[in-house]
Amino acid sequence: MENYFNYFTEVEEHFQRRWGGILRLSPLDWVLMETWKEAGIPLEAVLRGIDVTFEHYDRRPSKTRKINGLGFCSQEVLAAAADMKEAAVGAAGGEFASPAKTRGGHGFEPEVVAPFLRRNADLLEAAQLPQGGGISVRSVALDAATTLRDLAEGIEKKPGARLEDLERRLTVLEEKLFAMLLASTPDEEIVMVRAEADRDLTPYRRKMSGAQIDQLQKQYVHKRLLEKYNLPRLSLFYM
Repeated sequence: MENYFNYFTEVEEHFQRRWGGILRLSPLDWVLMETWKEAGIPLEAVLRGIDVTFEHYDRRPSKTRKINGLGFCSQEVLAAAADMKEAAVGAAGGEFASPAKTRGGHGFEPEVVAPFLRRNADLLEAAQLPQGGGISVRSVALDAATTLRDLAEGIEKKPGARLEDLERRLTVLEEKLFAMLLASTPDEEIVMVRAEADRDLTPYRRKMSGAQIDQLQKQYVHKRLLEKYNLPRLSLFYM
């Protein structure tokens, strides 16, 4: 199994090593990593893009502005991904396979995953969620909690189930929950959060495409909504 779930940690640690210390990544940085992962950009391309960005920086005669976020590496990450795709040999349908290391399943055994799913089910059931205008976020959360418990029971009965399939199910549950939260949250609150995202994105705008910026804004809003209602991330990465 590909080292899919360790993607974020490896990117963070590699960036910190190149930066030369413990730099706490911002919520926007984590959203950007999530965008790269969901876009299918291999871990190796991200690490290579970070390296190239710092190499370019080190060669500059004047270093008045430090690389204090992953947004500064975005252009080189995309370039590295494009280079890998062009260089791939024998990949079916013109796609490239991720060269990420294998994790061997360690850390994602049924006895670890099942309690994680049940713990998130408990949090969904306990959350104080908005309701109004004919929209019941709580009912969606309770349905998701029931599904999580069913999934936990399923992987205990069939420990050989594919984690990729489980992760897809969790992604669907999250997307449904996000959609209901957005629909039930007053427009004024969403506008305020988007304004915060715009301010955080200002240093990176010249280095990212419009599509990237739109995706970051969307995920930034999702992250803030989860924090507001004390809701968990359902992805296996957050175990």
